[in-house]
Amino acid sequence: MKFHVLPGDSLVEEFKKTGIDGEVIVFRDALIVGPVEAKTPDEFWDERARFILTEYAEDEIVFHERVADELEKLAEIAEDDQVNLWFEYELFCGVNMWFCLAKLADSGANIYRVEPAVLSEDDRWSGFGSLGADELQRCFDARQLFTSGDIKLGAELWNAFSRRDFDRLRELLNSDSTRFPYLAEVVEAAVDIDTRPHEILTEIRSEGISDLNAIFPEFTKRAGVYGFGDLQVQRLLEKSF
Repeated sequence: MKFHVLPGDSLVEEFKKTGIDGEVIVFRDALIVGPVEAKTPDEFWDERARFILTEYAEDEIVFHERVADELEKLAEIAEDDQVNLWFEYELFCGVNMWFCLAKLADSGANIYRVEPAVLSEDDRWSGFGSLGADELQRCFDARQLFTSGDIKLGAELWNAFSRRDFDRLRELLNSDSTRFPYLAEVVEAAVDIDTRPHEILTEIRSEGISDLNAIFPEFTKRAGVYGFGDLQVQRLLEKSF
């Protein structure tokens, strides 16, 4: 079986236009925010559901059906299945990809990274959003197989992030793996996630910018490494000011 884990619903329609075969699994959570440490999958998803309800008023049952059940398909991946992880470079996607690698670590599947390889370095945090079907096909054609060492590194990154073990994250910062481009920048962002986004928003507001529609693009320009969407920036604003 061939699977494609896509980083959100926004990519699904354009991905379908490529004609690439395989079952699609959509990653609809944002593990960069909220509780991510639990002893069992059930406990993990219950904690996530309660967080989503509190933060975004999304129904817990709907969350389990659309998010948790979708991602638990990863637990059913079998040996010799092919899994293509379509994830971008920034921390938002990085954390979600680390989670996937931790879930798949013992599956025996052939796991590939599909990254937005057609982007220039200046646009590296832009992701797949602006890419058309032809460009997505080029990204898929350039996919790279995760080695066992890569998969172990991804699982270790997830375990450290989920425990907020920033010392361990720093130890992993300079790991030698081409499957994790810009890892040093992304890990530094993870280490500073509880302080730096707030500092950047304070800087922006001090310049007289107060409307979310103006704040969000400015935040993205200065802190694209986080990959925050408008919802994350809005909630950060509500909590900070």
